[in-house]
Amino acid sequence: MRGMYICLCNAVTDHDIRRAAAEGVRSFDELQARTGCSDCCGCCEAEARATLESALAQVAFPLPLVAA
Repeated sequence: MRGMYICLCNAVTDHDIRRAAAEGVRSFDELQARTGCSDCCGCCEAEARATLESALAQVAFPLPLVAA
């Protein structure tokens, strides 16, 4: 599955942001330091913040696995 680019300037995808959250990133500043996201033009900041917030919610409250 291909990720959606959030930050075109630094080629950061939604998958990159979700992975960073899963690996311990807990703030937008940490995300910027890890990925470079939104440190050039800043056009992606709102979407990057929303994606990080969503990813952090999933880390805090992961969906339960359903037995097949």
